Amino acid sequence: MIALIAGTNRPGSNTRKVVALLEAIYAELKTPARVIDLADLPPELFSPTAYAAKPKSFQPFSNAILESSGLHLVAPEYNGSIPGVLKYFIDMLKFPESFQHRPVCFVGLAAGAWGALRPVEQLQQIFGYRNAFLFPERVFLPNVNELLDEQGRLKDSEILARLKKQATGFVGFVQRLNGFQLQAA
Repeated sequence: MIALIAGTNRPGSNTRKVVALLEAIYAELKTPARVIDLADLPPELFSPTAYAAKPKSFQPFSNAILESSGLHLVAPEYNGSIPGVLKYFIDMLKFPESFQHRPVCFVGLAAGAWGALRPVEQLQQIFGYRNAFLFPERVFLPNVNELLDEQGRLKDSEILARLKKQATGFVGFVQRLNGFQLQAA
């Protein structure tokens, strides 16, 4: 199962719309995928006591990562970096097993011209530090507000083709690393 991570907790975000596109792409590839939407994180996770003892309501999020065969992160750019909630989510997950030798793939999106290049590079550093296997084919969505229509569909067929190519390549990458077909969790 591929875990699709919507890397922001902003309601109605473009990030979540892109995750929905990827979810449909994985369905076309007949590859099980599960969305982890940071907008659904339990409020008690943000209590200072959560560092010492994770709330039980966080367990499904942690389990989704641990049960995944690979992670496909979709990260927006906030102030030249990743959203704080995404970094916090990463920090709250079990160490080292959450990312150790787990395949990871990245999509960046931004209102600006570079499509979240900096946040994706920052995430690659974080996941590299955590000994994840980084899929090298990244996809960037610049000027994202102009790329999506009101229904969340991509207006640019070339970018949609890049997302499909990335997902197809990532499935093969995960299968080669894990030595088996992806199974539903």
